[in-house]
Amino acid sequence: MGSLSRRSVLRGSGVAAAAMAVGPLSPALALDRRRVAVLGGGMAGLAAAHELVERGFEVTVYERKALGGKARSIPVPGTARGGRRALPGEHGFRFFPGFYHHIPDTMARIPFGSNDNGVFDNLVSAGMPLFPRSGGRDDQNLFGLIPDPRHLATPDAVKRFIVNELLGGNMISPVDATYFATRLVVFLSSCDERRLGQWEQTSWWDFVRAEQRSPEYQTVAARGLTRALVAAKEEIASTRTIGNMAEAFLYSFAGVGTNGRPPDQILNGPTNEVWIDPWVDLLRSKGVRFRSATTITGLQVSGGRITGARARTASGPATIDADWFVSAMPVERVTRLLSPAVLRADPSLEGLRGLVTDWMNGIQFYLKRPATITDGHLAFLDSPWSLTGILQAGHWTNDFAATYGDGTAVDCLSVDVSDWTTPGILYGKPANRCTKAEVRAEVWAQMKASLEDTGASVLPDDVLHSFFLDPAIKWDPVSRRNSNDEPLLINTVDSWKLRPTARTALSNLFLAGDFCRTNVDLATMEGANESGRQAANAILAESGAGGAPAPIYRLHRPPEWEALKLVDQQLYRLGLKNTFDVG
Repeated sequence: MGSLSRRSVLRGSGVAAAAMAVGPLSPALALDRRRVAVLGGGMAGLAAAHELVERGFEVTVYERKALGGKARSIPVPGTARGGRRALPGEHGFRFFPGFYHHIPDTMARIPFGSNDNGVFDNLVSAGMPLFPRSGGRDDQNLFGLIPDPRHLATPDAVKRFIVNELLGGNMISPVDATYFATRLVVFLSSCDERRLGQWEQTSWWDFVRAEQRSPEYQTVAARGLTRALVAAKEEIASTRTIGNMAEAFLYSFAGVGTNGRPPDQILNGPTNEVWIDPWVDLLRSKGVRFRSATTITGLQVSGGRITGARARTASGPATIDADWFVSAMPVERVTRLLSPAVLRADPSLEGLRGLVTDWMNGIQFYLKRPATITDGHLAFLDSPWSLTGILQAGHWTNDFAATYGDGTAVDCLSVDVSDWTTPGILYGKPANRCTKAEVRAEVWAQMKASLEDTGASVLPDDVLHSFFLDPAIKWDPVSRRNSNDEPLLINTVDSWKLRPTARTALSNLFLAGDFCRTNVDLATMEGANESGRQAANAILAESGAGGAPAPIYRLHRPPEWEALKLVDQQLYRLGLKNTFDVG
């Protein structure tokens, strides 16, 4: 990645940023009102702090648990031996699609050793993905063939690509593949008005007509691809959200709209080591102050403004004073602050209570011997718990055994559990009703059911060194169920209208987080980063401080489909179906 400079990242991404010039303060007052309290130190909070401190604001970040939020890595307690570091755990593995632009831009501005482009150069290609099937079905290297952009230029070309390369062969029948391709063409040719008006109110499951198709179609096209690629629930996620991501992934695999980046990248080491810690160090060097173990418990309101944020700290209750406040907490934390006083000042925030969160948490398996599976991501399409994963050590720059743990673990198989409510295959219980040991055994068994269904020994039991379940998952022996301290926002049908922008009706309160309206429109690191930038830009405009706003990037919009979208716009306004929506 050394040949790809930050300047080329910016130039190739299509910057679309504009300051929101609404009632700027006088220059003298603008200079005095520079103190910003960022409430939350996850992706959104760190991005807001970064953009604000670079524009001359005095920034303090308040964090409840750990900087980096759900993207952080988590050292496994008690595992460091002989001068080595603790085994690296995490909330869940993460990847960086080629259509991300905000995250790469931020990374390129964080120095890292001798890297020409800072942390950005710590992104490496993830390799070939594998979709292991159970029951003796042939495993698939989905997206193994990179499409020529011309294969995505017309409806017929997209259909051929989907049928012949994406879903053909033994994944689903040619008839089902053709039908799925037709549904995708319907979305690609839909105008913006139809996407927001019709498809925002239609679930992906209904859009692809899954109920009318074969069980294999439901498993692969409707359910598997959705959960593997975008961590969304097909029966409740809106077609607009899933369709936008499908379009972004397709063009990313074709190398369009990626500024030369591979379509699927991961970090070359634990997240904190190669990204979060250097980022925090940079922000500290620029003057950002960090206050840890600080839980925001309330907002004080007077005269349409926030006059203080109440907090619980290690030393007792405290009140945070600032000129500007950025709420960068997860939505389930923000809703706890919606007091009658806050809602009287901004009734629209009541809509946040209608947003939905669900569970997607990780478990790491540390291996005594290398496992031969694939370099890329794994998606276990037939697993009841919708498992995805990746072997990490082969992508990291350090020697895993020499660097981490007791020296006998050579790799980490990091797995995400996306479905916590469907019964498993060992105990007949959903993950949210399983103990930590049962979750470990169940996930291991579900992976083996796909990897070893033809008799091969891929994950023998004696290869397992140890495991680590996301500590956000807590078992209650009384209720015999788990709680989750860090759930994930799930995009649901018709929820766009509930999602806020950065600005609120309170003149000095701004929102940032993956629940805010963003171009990427999904609960991702990219969306969180974009929302942090939007909050910073709103403060920049409101304060009258001047200066260039943080750049905001948009997903690639394929020009070859614009003519069809114009036709569809007329059809939609007449109350008619899309041209290709024939069944």
